[in-house]
Amino acid sequence: MVSHAQWKLARDRKVAESIADDDEESAERVRRRQELDLAWDLGQAVYDRRTALGIAQTELARRARMTQPQVSKLELGGSMPTVPLLARLAKAMNASFSLEFDGDDVQVAFIAREATEETAPSSSEPGRETASEPRAAAGG
Repeated sequence: MVSHAQWKLARDRKVAESIADDDEESAERVRRRQELDLAWDLGQAVYDRRTALGIAQTELARRARMTQPQVSKLELGGSMPTVPLLARLAKAMNASFSLEFDGDDVQVAFIAREATEETAPSSSEPGRETASEPRAAAGG
């Protein structure tokens, strides 16, 4: 199995090769590269927080009402999560989600919160709201 770091290196090489084909990057190529970078950064943030918690992909998937393959694809930068999914992931990992833009630079992080009974991930059935779960975070 390819490690997370090895996959990123292979992806970066592939992107670099495609860029090297043209001296002048097209606007579409720049946009696509930025999108790939953001997807990778989001996946890395999920991976970092999940491993800091010491939980498996299957446990995160259960908490966030996802499947393990969906978590794996997300962590590898293979998909762009929706805002409702980011909210579910943050709740599942007892964290707040941060996305900061500074020019072309983007910073992504799941920041740990103190565990309390109210903010701890619930074991309620998928798709069911709890009293402490906002409606916006429950959808999606």
